[in-house]
Amino acid sequence: MNKRLSKGALDARGMLLASSHVAARLAEESAEWVEEVARVLVKSLRKGGAVYYCGNGGSAADSQHMAAELCGRFYQDRRPLNASSLTVNTSALTALANDYDYSEVFSRQVRAYGRRGDVLVGLSTSGGSKNVVEAFKEARRKGMVTVGLTGAKGRAMGRYCDHFLAIPSTDVARIQEGHTLINHAVCARAEAILFPVR
Repeated sequence: MNKRLSKGALDARGMLLASSHVAARLAEESAEWVEEVARVLVKSLRKGGAVYYCGNGGSAADSQHMAAELCGRFYQDRRPLNASSLTVNTSALTALANDYDYSEVFSRQVRAYGRRGDVLVGLSTSGGSKNVVEAFKEARRKGMVTVGLTGAKGRAMGRYCDHFLAIPSTDVARIQEGHTLINHAVCARAEAILFPVR
């Protein structure tokens, strides 16, 4: 997905400027989306629902990171929230990939655990991760809310999402940074709504 980068784009200053440019665009263009998705999470969690995350590679790490922010704490010391990542059970992942197909490693877990009103957040820098798309399809069949994050060229994934955001970049590193920034903002807003500081 990465285009061939110029030498200047790979120096430290160039990379930091590129990252800050993406962050500035997200601040201008995506604040309402963050608020909307935070309220989706809050609605589910208040009703006893769960939030699930999934993704591959770096996005798998991001999935675990974000589930930990909700289950643990973000800015406040408060009760844990029901959030988990579908990437952490290596026995399930390898069995499902071996016995079925890698495209089903998340969808079968969604079928097992997901309930109507739960939320599935899928991360795919390319927008073409078949296992994430299959998880969205299964989540919709179960009446879950689907939230998708990708990059500028991954918009096709949006047709499977109730809430969809494409980070305005084609550079995988910038897309992943954007996903972290957006997910941190969603976590912070959800936490603030659920546990208002008095």
